[in-house]
Amino acid sequence: MKKSLTELDSPEERFRLIIETVKDYAIFMLNPDGYVESWNEGARRLKGYEPFEIIGKHFSIFYPEDNKHWPEEELKIARRDGRIEDEGWRVRKDGSRFWANVIITLSDGGKGELSGFFKVTRDLTERKAAEEAIKRSEERLRMMVTAVKDYAIFMLDENGIVTSWNPGAKRIKGYEEEEIIGQSFKKFYTPEDIARKHPEHELKIAFQEGKYEEEGWRVKKDGSRFWAHVVINRVNDAQGNLIGYGKVTRDLSERKRAQEKL
Repeated sequence: MKKSLTELDSPEERFRLIIETVKDYAIFMLNPDGYVESWNEGARRLKGYEPFEIIGKHFSIFYPEDNKHWPEEELKIARRDGRIEDEGWRVRKDGSRFWANVIITLSDGGKGELSGFFKVTRDLTERKAAEEAIKRSEERLRMMVTAVKDYAIFMLDENGIVTSWNPGAKRIKGYEEEEIIGQSFKKFYTPEDIARKHPEHELKIAFQEGKYEEEGWRVKKDGSRFWAHVVINRVNDAQGNLIGYGKVTRDLSERKRAQEKL
């Protein structure tokens, strides 16, 4: 009759059973030279090898051909520091690659001398793909913002300090990037608006409602005024906390003059 965990004779036996049944992590032992000595169900699922196929083989078999030097380096670091944690590409039995989080821990068998290594591997391919997708999206967005010349598109921090500057902002407002980053966005407002604390009012509304939009006079670097359409959006982090504001400004001076003539 199969024993329950509480009925097993020793903590070591319970630990062995737990490791054998874990399916989401590859957990196995290496001898001091890096040869596989044990193999759990998670390792079989993740890497594709049956126990009889892999036990006795060197763990460098899991690494891409262009990274075959790294396994020995990992063991060297684990011997020196007691453990190493790493992320990188690993190879399954069928030759396919997956992005792995790997932890190798030194094992002394309780005797104070090296008896091998304990290795835990987790498949993070989906997370890696999501990160790469976000990275590509951000790069496309950056390129798009950089290419836009008809709109001033830039970021403000929580206090209204300019943190980014696109070519459209330079063309419309006249400031070079190095002149304006780190400065308050109040520079773009008329003295009258500054006196009545209108810039602060805009950020307050954007903070409370997520967006502020208006048309009004703004000031260029040379002191000249232009009629602007302005949108300020609140920008949050993944937890919903404020990290700044995105500001888009368009020069509508020609339209304003045409309307006044009519």
